[in-house]
Amino acid sequence: MNPLNHEIAAHLEKSEAIAVRLENVLRAVLKQFSSETGTLHRLEASTQLLHLVAQVGLPPQLLDVVKTIPVGKGIAGQTVAQNRPVTLCNLQTDTSGFAKPGAKQTGVGGALCVPIRHGNEIVGTLGIGTRREYEYTPDETRALEEIGQQIAAALIASK
Repeated sequence: MNPLNHEIAAHLEKSEAIAVRLENVLRAVLKQFSSETGTLHRLEASTQLLHLVAQVGLPPQLLDVVKTIPVGKGIAGQTVAQNRPVTLCNLQTDTSGFAKPGAKQTGVGGALCVPIRHGNEIVGTLGIGTRREYEYTPDETRALEEIGQQIAAALIASK
Protein backbone atom coordinates (compact mmCIF):
# COMPACT_ATOMS: atom_id res chain seq x y z
CA MET A 1 0.00 0.00 0.00
CA ASN A 2 1.45 3.38 -0.96
CA PRO A 3 1.79 6.25 1.53
CA LEU A 4 -1.32 8.06 0.27
CA ASN A 5 -3.45 4.94 0.76
CA HIS A 6 -2.13 4.66 4.34
CA GLU A 7 -2.92 8.34 4.96
CA ILE A 8 -6.45 7.94 3.57
CA ALA A 9 -7.05 4.84 5.70
CA ALA A 10 -5.84 6.72 8.78
CA HIS A 11 -8.23 9.63 8.09
CA LEU A 12 -11.16 7.26 7.54
CA GLU A 13 -10.49 5.37 10.78
CA LYS A 14 -10.58 8.47 12.99
CA SER A 15 -13.53 9.10 15.26
CA GLU A 16 -14.25 12.55 13.83
CA ALA A 17 -17.51 13.37 12.05
CA ILE A 18 -17.73 11.72 8.63
CA ALA A 19 -17.76 15.10 6.87
CA VAL A 20 -14.48 16.06 8.57
CA ARG A 21 -12.88 12.72 7.66
CA LEU A 22 -13.94 13.01 4.03
CA GLU A 23 -12.68 16.59 3.80
CA ASN A 24 -9.32 15.49 5.22
CA VAL A 25 -9.19 12.68 2.64
CA LEU A 26 -9.85 15.25 -0.10
CA ARG A 27 -7.04 17.48 1.18
CA ALA A 28 -4.61 14.54 1.09
CA VAL A 29 -5.72 13.61 -2.43
CA LEU A 30 -5.36 17.19 -3.67
CA LYS A 31 -1.86 17.41 -2.25
CA GLN A 32 -0.86 14.15 -3.96
CA PHE A 33 -2.29 15.26 -7.32
CA SER A 34 -1.04 18.89 -7.09
CA SER A 35 -4.63 20.06 -7.46
CA GLU A 36 -6.50 22.88 -5.73
CA THR A 37 -10.16 21.86 -5.79
CA GLY A 38 -11.96 18.67 -4.90
CA THR A 39 -15.47 17.35 -4.42
CA LEU A 40 -17.05 14.20 -3.06
CA HIS A 41 -20.66 13.51 -3.98
CA ARG A 42 -22.84 10.65 -2.72
CA LEU A 43 -25.34 9.18 -5.17
CA GLU A 44 -28.91 8.77 -4.02
CA ALA A 45 -29.97 6.08 -6.49
CA SER A 46 -33.71 6.42 -5.84
CA THR A 47 -33.76 10.09 -6.92
CA GLN A 48 -30.77 9.97 -9.31
CA LEU A 49 -29.24 12.93 -7.49
CA LEU A 50 -25.67 13.47 -6.34
CA HIS A 51 -25.33 15.16 -2.94
CA LEU A 52 -22.18 17.05 -1.96
CA VAL A 53 -20.67 15.54 1.20
CA ALA A 54 -17.24 17.20 1.15
CA GLN A 55 -15.40 19.84 -0.83
CA VAL A 56 -12.14 21.76 -0.77
CA GLY A 57 -11.29 24.92 -2.66
CA LEU A 58 -14.63 25.81 -4.26
CA PRO A 59 -15.67 29.47 -4.24
CA PRO A 60 -18.52 30.05 -1.75
CA GLN A 61 -20.88 31.25 -4.49
CA LEU A 62 -20.69 27.83 -6.16
CA LEU A 63 -21.61 25.72 -3.16
CA ASP A 64 -25.34 26.00 -3.84
CA VAL A 65 -24.75 25.07 -7.49
CA VAL A 66 -22.84 21.86 -6.68
CA LYS A 67 -24.77 20.90 -3.53
CA THR A 68 -27.16 18.72 -5.54
CA ILE A 69 -26.45 17.53 -9.09
CA PRO A 70 -28.81 15.44 -11.23
CA VAL A 71 -27.29 12.37 -12.88
CA GLY A 72 -26.41 13.38 -16.44
CA LYS A 73 -25.75 17.04 -15.61
CA GLY A 74 -22.34 18.59 -15.11
CA ILE A 75 -19.07 16.71 -14.85
CA ALA A 76 -20.08 14.63 -11.81
CA GLY A 77 -23.48 13.82 -13.28
CA GLN A 78 -21.92 12.74 -16.58
CA THR A 79 -19.44 10.56 -14.70
CA VAL A 80 -22.35 8.59 -13.22
CA ALA A 81 -24.43 8.59 -16.42
CA GLN A 82 -21.53 7.27 -18.49
CA ASN A 83 -20.22 4.99 -15.73
CA ARG A 84 -16.68 6.12 -16.44
CA PRO A 85 -14.20 8.87 -15.56
CA VAL A 86 -14.69 12.26 -17.17
CA THR A 87 -11.68 14.48 -17.71
CA LEU A 88 -11.25 17.94 -19.18
CA CYS A 89 -7.90 19.48 -20.06
CA ASN A 90 -9.22 23.02 -19.63
CA LEU A 91 -12.66 23.59 -18.16
CA GLN A 92 -12.41 27.28 -19.07
CA THR A 93 -12.40 26.54 -22.81
CA ASP A 94 -14.29 23.24 -22.82
CA THR A 95 -17.02 22.84 -25.42
CA SER A 96 -18.02 19.23 -24.62
CA GLY A 97 -21.08 20.37 -22.71
CA PHE A 98 -20.09 18.33 -19.62
CA ALA A 99 -19.41 21.36 -17.45
CA LYS A 100 -22.35 23.33 -16.11
CA PRO A 101 -22.34 27.03 -17.13
CA GLY A 102 -21.35 28.13 -13.60
CA ALA A 103 -18.39 25.73 -13.51
CA LYS A 104 -16.10 28.29 -15.09
CA GLN A 105 -16.46 30.35 -11.91
CA THR A 106 -14.29 27.77 -10.14
CA GLY A 107 -11.24 28.98 -12.05
CA VAL A 108 -10.39 25.33 -12.73
CA GLY A 109 -8.43 24.39 -15.83
CA GLY A 110 -7.81 20.65 -15.77
CA ALA A 111 -10.49 18.50 -14.14
CA LEU A 112 -10.98 14.79 -13.48
CA CYS A 113 -14.01 13.10 -11.97
CA VAL A 114 -14.26 9.36 -11.32
CA PRO A 115 -17.12 7.16 -10.19
CA ILE A 116 -16.87 5.79 -6.67
CA ARG A 117 -17.89 2.17 -6.69
CA HIS A 118 -18.86 -0.23 -3.93
CA GLY A 119 -18.47 -3.52 -5.77
CA ASN A 120 -20.13 -2.89 -9.14
CA GLU A 121 -22.51 -0.22 -7.82
CA ILE A 122 -21.77 3.48 -8.26
CA VAL A 123 -22.26 5.18 -4.90
CA GLY A 124 -20.80 8.60 -5.70
CA THR A 125 -18.14 10.62 -7.45
CA LEU A 126 -14.70 11.97 -6.60
CA GLY A 127 -13.61 15.04 -8.53
CA ILE A 128 -10.38 17.01 -8.53
CA GLY A 129 -9.29 20.08 -10.43
CA THR A 130 -6.32 22.35 -10.89
CA ARG A 131 -6.20 26.02 -11.82
CA ARG A 132 -3.78 25.33 -14.67
CA GLU A 133 -4.56 23.65 -17.96
CA TYR A 134 -3.75 20.01 -17.34
CA GLU A 135 -4.56 16.62 -18.77
CA TYR A 136 -4.67 13.92 -16.11
CA THR A 137 -2.89 10.76 -17.23
CA PRO A 138 -4.40 7.25 -17.43
CA ASP A 139 -2.23 6.30 -14.42
CA GLU A 140 -3.57 9.27 -12.42
CA THR A 141 -7.11 8.32 -13.42
CA ARG A 142 -6.61 4.73 -12.25
CA ALA A 143 -5.04 5.95 -9.00
CA LEU A 144 -8.01 8.25 -8.33
CA GLU A 145 -10.43 5.39 -9.05
CA GLU A 146 -8.56 3.22 -6.52
CA ILE A 147 -8.85 6.01 -3.96
CA GLY A 148 -12.57 6.13 -4.69
CA GLN A 149 -12.87 2.42 -3.96
CA GLN A 150 -11.01 2.97 -0.72
CA ILE A 151 -13.50 5.61 0.48
CA ALA A 152 -16.69 3.94 -0.84
CA ALA A 153 -17.79 2.51 2.51
CA ALA A 154 -17.28 5.87 4.25
CA LEU A 155 -19.27 7.59 1.53
CA ILE A 156 -22.15 5.15 2.00
CA ALA A 157 -21.99 5.81 5.75
CA SER A 158 -22.43 9.56 5.12
CA LYS A 159 -26.16 9.05 4.41
